[in-house]
Amino acid sequence: MAEEVTYPAADWTDFDRIGPGTLAGRYLRRFWQPVQRSRDLPAGRAKPIRIMGEDFTLYRGERPHPNPLPKGEGTGLPPLPLGEGGGEGVPHLVAFRCAHRGTQLSTGWVEGDGLRCFYHGWKYDGMGQCREQPAEPEPFCPRIKINGYPVQEYLGLVFAYLGEGDPPPLPRYPDFEAEGVHTTGTYVRDCSFFNSIENGVDPVHVAFVHRRSAFTDHGLLDVPRVAGEETEYGVVSRAQRPGGAVRLTHHLMPNMLHIKSSPDEEGAGWTDALAWRVPIDDDRHVSFNVTLVHVTGEAAQRYEARLRAREAGEPPPVNELAARIMAGELHVDDLGQPPYIVGVQDTIAQVGQGALADRRGEHLGRSDAVVALIRSIWARELQALAEGRPLKQWSRSERVEATAGAQT
Repeated sequence: MAEEVTYPAADWTDFDRIGPGTLAGRYLRRFWQPVQRSRDLPAGRAKPIRIMGEDFTLYRGERPHPNPLPKGEGTGLPPLPLGEGGGEGVPHLVAFRCAHRGTQLSTGWVEGDGLRCFYHGWKYDGMGQCREQPAEPEPFCPRIKINGYPVQEYLGLVFAYLGEGDPPPLPRYPDFEAEGVHTTGTYVRDCSFFNSIENGVDPVHVAFVHRRSAFTDHGLLDVPRVAGEETEYGVVSRAQRPGGAVRLTHHLMPNMLHIKSSPDEEGAGWTDALAWRVPIDDDRHVSFNVTLVHVTGEAAQRYEARLRAREAGEPPPVNELAARIMAGELHVDDLGQPPYIVGVQDTIAQVGQGALADRRGEHLGRSDAVVALIRSIWARELQALAEGRPLKQWSRSERVEATAGAQT
């Protein structure tokens, strides 16, 4: 029997430390988390990844990809849309090192649906069971198993379940299964994932951090009145600006942000944007982003052409520019308003809090109501986990409310 772990009360509000065995880490591992974009994992290749303070080996088999989520009985949902990269082979996640002599497994070879170690050729299947030991006259494969993890592919992302026990069903997001232009994106930011979570539901920062950006071009310059409430899926943040318009931002527990945006002046339709803020380590996180622009036909072709033109050049130096600004070499106003300015601005604000923010020195006001609410929900859930009590079962309805244009 495993030794029971006890946690001090201070751990109930330690949201940033997410390594194995930590309360926040155990909580996050109870949910499916994206670990890679599908398009970044070619068939027949393996790569090392680091997620939530642990190293893993991610690889895609050479065999065709069977649809892993057929239409579920009584769900009314269609087969799972794999998105970019789907159909090329089944993705798998296993331990970082070979059980033989400990070399890095991602340096080996994908063969069929298995992975052969670079060092002495031991071969593992997608759940970590050793299948071959070429140099052993009397192989003992059945006794050798490294960790393997459930994996699903959905909306252009590879998801893994790293938690205890059997995984829950992979959540579906019907808003993102509609017709339109689907894209995926990702970036790394050098601060805790919780800095980003709080930033996402903080509408006041838009008027200052993004004072030169498309946000303010679309009328979000005024400082809003802020309110929020707990929902079946997490928290909704309501930002009311002069004139009565309300902008809604949806935090999906534990670490997701869903925003709807109105059509832009260049003809792009309503946009749904969904982002997972996934820790790499305590002080660094990766954001996996899925966007659906609700346009079809010729409008979709024009929008896709704009995307191709935007992606044709070098990746924008967001982190480098933010570092120079925080070092005093530049000011953000020196950059003007390039397409990536929002990324630079958010990086400055979030990393500028410290890679691990010291919340003990803060002085929250009424405008921080939603930030305080999310902290209280996280603390409640971590306390319940520490004490072995039931946790809230988060779920979401078919759709969430529109972000812009709602009236009080």
